[in-house]
Amino acid sequence: MRYDVPTLREPAATEGDSVTLRAHAEDDVEAVYEQCTDPVSQAWTTVPVPYTRDQAKRFVREAMPGGWATDQEWAFAVDVGGCFAGTVSLRNEGEGRAEIAYGSHPAVRGTGVMERALRLLLAWGFEERGLRTVIWWANRGNWASRRLAWRLGFTVGGTVRQWLPQRGEQLDAWVGTLLATDERQPATTWLVPPVVESPRLPLRLRGPLESDAQRIMEACRDPETRFWLSSMPDPYTDQDAASFVERRLERMAAGELLQFAVAGRDDDRLLATVSLFGIDRELASVEVGYWAHPAERGRGVMTEAVRLAVRHALLPEEDGGLGLNKAYAYAAIPNVASRTVLNRAGLAEAGLVRMGTRTRDGLTDAMRYEVFAADLGLQ
Repeated sequence: MRYDVPTLREPAATEGDSVTLRAHAEDDVEAVYEQCTDPVSQAWTTVPVPYTRDQAKRFVREAMPGGWATDQEWAFAVDVGGCFAGTVSLRNEGEGRAEIAYGSHPAVRGTGVMERALRLLLAWGFEERGLRTVIWWANRGNWASRRLAWRLGFTVGGTVRQWLPQRGEQLDAWVGTLLATDERQPATTWLVPPVVESPRLPLRLRGPLESDAQRIMEACRDPETRFWLSSMPDPYTDQDAASFVERRLERMAAGELLQFAVAGRDDDRLLATVSLFGIDRELASVEVGYWAHPAERGRGVMTEAVRLAVRHALLPEEDGGLGLNKAYAYAAIPNVASRTVLNRAGLAEAGLVRMGTRTRDGLTDAMRYEVFAADLGLQ
């Protein structure tokens, strides 16, 4: 089969910095070798390990031209200022469908080159190849790939368990889709927790980290925590703690919640957590959830953390907050410590909810608490 690899160029770019998509060339072999022996590339792709220069030669001379010859994969070398910067491709699935794939040379990561290259690729695929749907796959945890897909407008559909093969394993995968009719811009808000310093106590709010897992496990094994938060796994393992962080990061990427870790100012040790979830833009409201490590109870840590998180939720967007109007929370009537936290943090009782929450002993009455932006002088 005869094939021609088109050359795609950005319509308006500074010369020397312009991104071009072209056929792979013999001069790309060394850069392909550098990319495929890079630890990040090996961690997230299926490149053989160890990787040799002979394999790089076969990639350039056989694999990439072969995809065009069989019409199975339309692959381009990414070129910036005459230098190889990576590979992008659309794998032809037929019936107007394709899978997008990409990998960057380490020298251009974080520069925006791959986003520009993929915008060229997608425009060509939709306009010249008549594609209607492009699917994106990535190993779960590959945040760089997910953030790039998000910027391009892909809607992430969730996690497919044990789907992507990699060197003898089946790994959990993220999957997303982009339609020809979709805007090439983020379809959701990716929430990123800011660092919020306390003016009263030596603590700060920050985003959750994998290194928090040990303290999370300690807190979630505590009998009092487990009694009031009855949905926690039992027994609570180190994997549960790691999954807690992972799931929160995924939900923030989808714009579903904002998760704060409460950390010591001096040692960054996890003291507690505060979640802003159930974000409702139409009603301009958010629910607050929280728990403290047992060693931090009775020190005012939880009250201060809830106060800071609520203020961030109700702070106008132009001032760096979420711009909401109301924050609310529920606490079991017998949970005096939790109710005290909410009262001291500035939330007022708003009504009894019969059988409104569940403890380890079963359903029990709860009190609803609320605070409005006007109450805090933020309107």
